Amino acid sequence: MTLQWTAVAFFLYAEIVFNLILCIPFISAHRWHLVFHWRIWSWLSPYWNKFFFAMIMALVVLFCDAIREVQKYSGPEPMHDAQANPNLYDHVHMKLFRAQRNLYICGFSLFLLLVMRRIVTLQNQIAETSVNTAGLQAQMDNAFKTAEKHQEDNQILKTALLGREQSTLITNNQLKLEIEKLQSQLKVAKEAVRRSDAEVEAMKKQAKGLAGEYDRLLREHYLLQNLQSAEDKKDQ
Repeated sequence: MTLQWTAVAFFLYAEIVFNLILCIPFISAHRWHLVFHWRIWSWLSPYWNKFFFAMIMALVVLFCDAIREVQKYSGPEPMHDAQANPNLYDHVHMKLFRAQRNLYICGFSLFLLLVMRRIVTLQNQIAETSVNTAGLQAQMDNAFKTAEKHQEDNQILKTALLGREQSTLITNNQLKLEIEKLQSQLKVAKEAVRRSDAEVEAMKKQAKGLAGEYDRLLREHYLLQNLQSAEDKKDQ
């Protein structure tokens, strides 16, 4: 195996290990999110994109070269030469096996590189979604607690208003009873005043009659005195 294919093979092994580590179930997406936000990754992020596209281009070139090698050693001419020369047959099949091996290594390396990038992106998205979900859950809990508090306050206010309405109703009933009582007392007082006025009028009429009778008696007394004086004068 040449140096370039050895490097691709080691890169494939590293991708397999890294993808397996990313798929470990007990390492949460939040922890990977924290790892991916270390300061070193922020420093390497400008170079990471360049490295990714460079590896993509290199693996695509090597993949195309591996396809060319497979087509070269699986064509009719090499097979015809291999059948004509038995020693060359093993050599051609060895070359074809290496070309196919390099094709698989390069193809899987390219595929796992894309899968690894996608997994990293999904891990970050899941972690951000979890953080946003936790924030929304906290906001929803706060809103729910606030709604419960407002509901309790409204219930207390309704109870207070109901008690105030009941006390107001009781007070109004008491006032109505007091008003009715005062009205009845007023009627009794008016009736007493009316009777007093009638009695006063009767007493006035009686006094007027007595005054007239008194005047009449005084006149008669005066006349009697005059008559008595006249008779006394005659007797003398």
